[in-house]
Amino acid sequence: MLRKITANEDKIACGPDFDMFLRDVRARALEFRRARHIPIDVIDEFKRFGVYRALVASRFGGMEASAAAFLELIETIGHADASAGWVASFGVSATYLAALPIPTLEEIYREGPNVVFAGAIFPPQKAEQDNGDVLVSGRWPFASGCMGASLIGVGIALSEESGGLPRTAVMPAASVRIEETWDTIGLGGTGSHDVVVENVRVPASWTFIRGGMPTIDRPIYRYPSLGLAAQVLTAVGLGCARRALDEATAMAGGRRSITGAPVMADRPHVQAELAEAEAMLSSARSFFYAVTHEAWDLLLDGGQVPESLANRIRLAATHAAQVSAQVARHCFALGGIAAVQSDHILGRCMQDCAVVAQHAFMAKGNYEAAGRIMLGRDARPGYP
Repeated sequence: MLRKITANEDKIACGPDFDMFLRDVRARALEFRRARHIPIDVIDEFKRFGVYRALVASRFGGMEASAAAFLELIETIGHADASAGWVASFGVSATYLAALPIPTLEEIYREGPNVVFAGAIFPPQKAEQDNGDVLVSGRWPFASGCMGASLIGVGIALSEESGGLPRTAVMPAASVRIEETWDTIGLGGTGSHDVVVENVRVPASWTFIRGGMPTIDRPIYRYPSLGLAAQVLTAVGLGCARRALDEATAMAGGRRSITGAPVMADRPHVQAELAEAEAMLSSARSFFYAVTHEAWDLLLDGGQVPESLANRIRLAATHAAQVSAQVARHCFALGGIAAVQSDHILGRCMQDCAVVAQHAFMAKGNYEAAGRIMLGRDARPGYP
């Protein structure tokens, strides 16, 4: 069956200029790692190539691209550098901002669709309502991409709301203090610092439930929002693992051991390891995109994504993230002693993929959550 596509999907980043940009990202990866964030000039290039408008509604000047088209874009950037891919992945924020009231969205996109949003949701901090506004204070960790954002969202808990999905309060980045706390073994360039808010008044119309009902009825906003949030992060791992496999394959073809042993490509265990890694990664990637296309075609036909398919989307994202980490570890081992250098690409890919797989959305505990639904048990809160 031919896969359905949207009219605008072919306009996402491609061509010689984008290829040149990816080469620049690849060359600057260590710079990003040392700076602990992605520089503004790279964020500006993300804007130029459509990262932030890809999933914005066409009524606001966006592309309304398909889920798969956006995932492939993030995977491609993740192949160049995982930290850059991770920050770019938050172009997905347009799908959960779509739960805001239409007048709020009109204000957000008043100057165009290239709006950079960063969020830190957990743990939700207690907030009070006051005359139609929400008074927000607190500290939130893991605000990936906050250094380049114009809008920042933080998770809040209102006394009259208990349980369920968290509420997010959206405010200008100027209302937030960023404390540069991010110092990790992988994804070091994502700038996932702490954000601090002190007594900021946010109109209630600038708050939304992440994963709540969208106010715009378009296919991309009916796609399972939490599933897509997991998928965009997993796409980074897929791209990074492919980079590790590409690098290990190139290394095997020409490197002779310092002990005088045959080149790596002539060693049976290297041949077997690379073949197994290719099979693992390609299989996980196929499952990942198969459920994406299945859901998208259903939405284009006017249907809704059932819980069983939303569960498979989360399962495929979890599995692909875990397999990507395994593949990157295999490639690191094949690199031998050379790969232990702190700036070696195989070591960096292993660390980056490991951190992707540690994220709560794709951690191994999600296998249990998926199995519960498969076996007819009640879904875990916030899943799928």
